[in-house]
Amino acid sequence: MISLQNVSKRYGKDVAALTNVSFDIRQGEFLFLTGKSGSGKSTLFKMLYKDELPSEGNIDIFDKSLRKIKTKNLRRKMGVVFQDYKLLNNKTVYENVSYPLSCLGVNPFIVKEETLKVLKMMGIEHLYRKKPEELSGGEQQRVAIARAIINKPIILLCDEPTGNLDSENTWIIMKHLQELNDSGTTIVMTTHSEEIVQTMKKRVIVLDKGVLISDIQPEELEDEEVDMHALSEAERNKLEILKGIGWKKEEKKYVERRK
Repeated sequence: MISLQNVSKRYGKDVAALTNVSFDIRQGEFLFLTGKSGSGKSTLFKMLYKDELPSEGNIDIFDKSLRKIKTKNLRRKMGVVFQDYKLLNNKTVYENVSYPLSCLGVNPFIVKEETLKVLKMMGIEHLYRKKPEELSGGEQQRVAIARAIINKPIILLCDEPTGNLDSENTWIIMKHLQELNDSGTTIVMTTHSEEIVQTMKKRVIVLDKGVLISDIQPEELEDEEVDMHALSEAERNKLEILKGIGWKKEEKKYVERRK
């Protein structure tokens, strides 16, 4: 679905943001892009939705070179969730979420039907009249995700979607992303959170100074035993959320040691 072949990105003569990065993303995959600040993951993320182009190498999406795909056509098949939400502050939740369909000239009755459906899916239908400034960070992020998926994208790109959230809202967002992935959406997510990576057990691409240093498969991530009595309330909520989306015991061991 997405193929990067010897992708490099340079700014001027001296700054190499990416150097000879190659890997493929399969349809239906859930993949994390990780790395320290300055690792190149933000540059790579921007390339995937054609906000940047490689200096060298090539990116193929849907079996076509990214350079040859019109941006508007790419965005119709791809949703993007930004770290700072990028919501329209003068618009209601309903107007923010319905905006992509309205811009495409979709029949107003279909716009209303699809918008209400996705608001309900994200658990924010009761907020439809509110403005972004009236929402919590977790609620704003759910609005941003709802807007990104209103077009039923094949690929969903998420840039640090939990970076500004507390633990409870982090795992609510991860629950929604897992459900979208279960329905067939390919998800690429940047994150600094080792906890998310270790808990979710998805494929992980690790960048360092613009170089791909690790491509970790889910089966390579170690299971860990969990002492339920030692967990905080937020951590217990996290495990309950994960159990609620159908994680099997062999994927993650939950061990309760009784006192």
